[in-house]
Amino acid sequence: MSKTRYFIISGLIVAAALSRLVKHPDNFAPIMAIALFGGACFPNKIWGFLAPLTAMVLSDFFIGFHKEVPCVYGAFALVVCLGFLLQNRRTFWNIAGATLAGSVLFFLITNFGVWLLRPENQYGKLEYEFSWAGLMECYYRAIPFFRNSLLGDAVYVTVLFGSLALIEHLAPAEKPVSEPSV
Repeated sequence: MSKTRYFIISGLIVAAALSRLVKHPDNFAPIMAIALFGGACFPNKIWGFLAPLTAMVLSDFFIGFHKEVPCVYGAFALVVCLGFLLQNRRTFWNIAGATLAGSVLFFLITNFGVWLLRPENQYGKLEYEFSWAGLMECYYRAIPFFRNSLLGDAVYVTVLFGSLALIEHLAPAEKPVSEPSV
């Protein structure tokens, strides 16, 4: 992979991460899209993790860290791995399927973290009981936020993968050489 291609992909990731600093609807964020894109576009797995993770940490530095960060970053890492499955297989349907899978995975992991860490409400009472019913209540209450997450993921995945496809079309030298399929 050329240095220029690394800079293009990294630049797209940084731009998406910076968009987290702009006012946006709740849960309409580029987090999952950044992870999927990084995993799918960097042939080197270290860069697949490092570039998106660095962009996330830097933007979180300005937004603020919270106690669910380990769950968010754990889900993020799994979505990067999902992106690895897209390498040399970047078709519309593969990307759409990985986006949906990544959104669901992110929803399940991060809301499990919310339940596990059981935040207190404004009255100092635990928000969810530590039981199966409490976990199901947590997921149920999170469903309205999932719509914005899914929409944000779809928009940001489209922008990231679409921008790279456009750049590859306009500058064919930046298109990756795919390995022959067996």
